[in-house]
Amino acid sequence: MKSHKEMKAAQREPVEVTYAEELARLSAEDLGPVPAGWQMSPRAVEKFVMGDESLGIEPKFVADPAMVIRIIISLCTSRGSLLVGEPGTAKSWLSELLAAAISGVSTLTLQGGAVSNVGQLLYSWNEAILRTEGPCRKALVPSPLLRGMMDGQIVRFEELARCPQALQDALLSVLSDRVVVIPELAGDDGIVLAREGFNVVATSNSIDEGVHTMSAALKRRMDFEEIRPIRNLQDEMAVVLREVRKANRRAGIEVDLEESVIEVLVTMFHELRSGQTMDGRSTDRLAGAALSTAEAVSVAHAASLSAWYYGGGAMTVEQLMHHIIGSALKDQPEDRRRLRHYFETTVALRTGDNWRQAWEMRSLIQ
Repeated sequence: MKSHKEMKAAQREPVEVTYAEELARLSAEDLGPVPAGWQMSPRAVEKFVMGDESLGIEPKFVADPAMVIRIIISLCTSRGSLLVGEPGTAKSWLSELLAAAISGVSTLTLQGGAVSNVGQLLYSWNEAILRTEGPCRKALVPSPLLRGMMDGQIVRFEELARCPQALQDALLSVLSDRVVVIPELAGDDGIVLAREGFNVVATSNSIDEGVHTMSAALKRRMDFEEIRPIRNLQDEMAVVLREVRKANRRAGIEVDLEESVIEVLVTMFHELRSGQTMDGRSTDRLAGAALSTAEAVSVAHAASLSAWYYGGGAMTVEQLMHHIIGSALKDQPEDRRRLRHYFETTVALRTGDNWRQAWEMRSLIQ
């Protein structure tokens, strides 16, 4: 039997564990009205997501505060909330933050691509108990959705559009009627009523929507919010630096992150994602790569690991470029031509040691 010290640490803790101290502080100082079934007021939820310097609450999401407030309010109602956007815009991260702040639990999650039958969406049965005792509550195995209804908690539904339309419509009845009828059980045992605090926050990829069309009825039943990429370069830089440092700490490495080096990464992703340079000129937009803030964090963390294990502990533009180009040239063959043109028309014109080093690595694109 391994001792506690010998046990391997979790690679990533849920939000409610990572930010347990912040959540406790917000709850203790929360003077606002708290909706039925919630752990804290909507204002406190907003502070947890967007940060509050006076309370020492770290900002965790970059967006228009008005949009975040709309999402929080939608979860106060009987309507679910659907977050739509490009890959890597932190839709899932926002849903996790909201669930942790509202319910204290962010792990009640369904993955749309993995839900193919009603049992996965709502409930299944413990076959051993079913054989010996027949259909009963003891034999019931509730899905995360049904557990959320029973306990009055927020349920996260990832990539909703990847779920078959018939099951999307089953979710519609849950959102509309707030009840699930289990025909195998008699009387009150066969009726599950949603408790106060239950709601659904779903996400959907606006680029790769999957094989199923979103149910029109479900669209009408949920409040839509489009989650867009971070527009301000300095805001994106701050997010990337903060998240890379966290990832490096979790990996047990200490790497010198020069802001000027990270600026090359964030600027390139920003421009190739938007099709516009920072000085307003048009440039090529890559079609097959999701050059999101989340991808920039992954690239910088990979370059940090390279610096730690194969370099001198300081990230260089050369290390970074290997990972940038690998990330940019994933799917579309034509993106190689577009990236080469971007280097020739944009990177080549820039001054400074870091940009010159980036230009010297252009042979990686060939």
